[in-house]
Amino acid sequence: MFTKIKRTEYAFGNKPILVWDGNCGFCAYWVHHWKYLTVGKIEFRTYQETAEIFVDIPINEFKKASRLVEPDGRVYSGPDSAYRSLVYSTKNHLPYHKWYLRYSWFTWLSDQMYIVIAKHRSFFYKLTILSFGRNPENLKPYWFLYLLLFLAIIYSLIRFL
Repeated sequence: MFTKIKRTEYAFGNKPILVWDGNCGFCAYWVHHWKYLTVGKIEFRTYQETAEIFVDIPINEFKKASRLVEPDGRVYSGPDSAYRSLVYSTKNHLPYHKWYLRYSWFTWLSDQMYIVIAKHRSFFYKLTILSFGRNPENLKPYWFLYLLLFLAIIYSLIRFL
């Protein structure tokens, strides 16, 4: 489980910074996507290059979860770092950050899914490629086609058996 860190005393700059694991393919894919969505409104750095700046955040916590650090020192951890980063998107998105703050069931579900994904990053990276394609700037809804195929197979089995 990752620790939700609320603040850092070592914030700097005039943009939020999303700190992520530079050794994670799954992370790199989604960071690339968020860069595309936020168009320069967020700085993206790996914990490997920034952990020494945020000395009040243990490096072990950076290894467990991404962190979005606001210029005022507020820190958003794990799934909320992703949700908060979407606030800076140029595209309209569902209000995941508000839901994370408002609904305890959504917070719990997000945290649990984040933990599962973090423990199985390689698998979820492969699943991401299979579901959305290799280009994070142009996500393809392949998962929808798989769902339709699955439903068609179930329908066929029920209809003809």
